[in-house]
Amino acid sequence: MTSRTARSATALVGVAGALLLAGCSGAATAESTPGGTAPSGSGTGSAGYKDGTYTAEGSYQTPETVEKISVTLTLKDGSVTDVEVTGDPQARETERYQGQFIDGIAAVVDGKRIDELKVDRVAGSSLTSGGFNRALELIKEQAAA
Repeated sequence: MTSRTARSATALVGVAGALLLAGCSGAATAESTPGGTAPSGSGTGSAGYKDGTYTAEGSYQTPETVEKISVTLTLKDGSVTDVEVTGDPQARETERYQGQFIDGIAAVVDGKRIDELKVDRVAGSSLTSGGFNRALELIKEQAAA
């Protein structure tokens, strides 16, 4: 294969990968909550995030419904110092899983660097984690210095 052909093949693979990732990004349904962008602190922490308290909503699909949770994180020097999650379950089973998630999330994220967070399962709840991670991405955008 000539170097020109190799460069063309590499470019084609890169474009295909970008299109694949773009298609995946459309599945996120998280949205910021009104007024959630105003941090309570004004200092800039490390890792490029402003210290403060941030709120965002994340949604996720269950077999029965689309569910939402609200996530409030307090950041200091790029680390989580406090987390609060509230839910509005639409199904009885969701109420149980959101409750388990809410009861266990602080132990998973408190003291962790925000850039290292990606929650998979908390206290047996795996779907709620998807909504949390979507809200977390919005909070990172809000807190970016």
